[in-house]
Amino acid sequence: MAKRATTPAAAKAPLKASARAPRGRVGDQPPPERVRPVHHEGPVLFGQDAAVATLVTAMRSGHMHHAWILSGPAGVGKCTAALECARLLLDAEAGEEDVAAFRAPRESRVAELIDFAAHPDLHVISKERAEDSSIREVRERKQTNIPLDLLRELMLGGTVADGKNFESPVWKGAYLGHHKVFVIDEADLLDQYGQNALLKTLEEPPPGTYIFLITTQEERLLPTIRSRCQRAVFRALDAMSMGAWYERHAIPLDERAWLSSFSEGSPGMAQLAHTQGLRAWSDELMPRFDALDAGRFDAALADRLGELVGEFAEKLVKENPKASKESANRLGTRCALLIIASRLRMQMSAAAQRADAETLAIAAHRVGLLARLESEIRANVNMKHAFANLIAQWSSGSSAGSAA
Repeated sequence: MAKRATTPAAAKAPLKASARAPRGRVGDQPPPERVRPVHHEGPVLFGQDAAVATLVTAMRSGHMHHAWILSGPAGVGKCTAALECARLLLDAEAGEEDVAAFRAPRESRVAELIDFAAHPDLHVISKERAEDSSIREVRERKQTNIPLDLLRELMLGGTVADGKNFESPVWKGAYLGHHKVFVIDEADLLDQYGQNALLKTLEEPPPGTYIFLITTQEERLLPTIRSRCQRAVFRALDAMSMGAWYERHAIPLDERAWLSSFSEGSPGMAQLAHTQGLRAWSDELMPRFDALDAGRFDAALADRLGELVGEFAEKLVKENPKASKESANRLGTRCALLIIASRLRMQMSAAAQRADAETLAIAAHRVGLLARLESEIRANVNMKHAFANLIAQWSSGSSAGSAA
């Protein structure tokens, strides 16, 4: 690993969750409203052995690259892995055994600071950080992307649209004398201007600075960004790994089969479905699609899909008023499509066992309809119109499948 600096004495005092932060030194105390998260025993991640091995090998080499892209499906542990790297890189008490196990100490001063989101050398940047921005225009806009001004405020420094000038956290020395880590969640939400501004830092990084770009769509990052980063690729979890995750989080046994079918190996999506009660969507929608497959057109089904997604989005926005209704609608649409897709997967599996080529072709046609609808929603096509088009074409899948 990189050479470790001595931890300053001020960084060794225990935290008191109820204490207010003194004005003197950044990071000395956590905000009083923070609650320290629960840490489970055992591995930090399930089912990501290859990605973890890539990161561990790099850290143990003593010459870890300064910039990384962590890519893969949503909800499979990319951001968790980046934060664990941050714990290991920032904590002088983390030893070779901790790195090899990919599990940093949880009782150190650094661990406490990170748990309370109060470590001055760990910078997590996401579209949600706009809510706390000191830039009014950024603060008041909906959280649909990571604007350049927010990136300047939290990382790069420079002059923003309202004339404010920010120092660059990335070029400052480490407050606690032991590296700096920047994690950009959903880095594909950086527009071209933000990515180009980031490029200079990736080309000439300050010593002891590590940058992790988290993305589900690496292709949306500029080629010049991708060429300057090392990669760790994350995959959907297999059944055994999902089972271990269910055990850790005490998911009821009678929910696990449905959650596995819905989530496609994503603990994050399984957690979302569990907490948001998406099983009820499935119980309502599946009989209606059965009827549709039997030739009974359901004129109200498209509207009902829109209502479910709308209610889901409204709930998310109510929980976070600064959240983008557009982004919440996209997530709700994805949840509905995952429910429908899980049904198609079961149909295709049964058809394959029967060697039923016609049913396979129909199901494949309908998978294409789902993919097209998701693309339309990303392109801001009216959601109700998109669902109406899906249902109208669903019944035509038989002839389309036969033609295929």
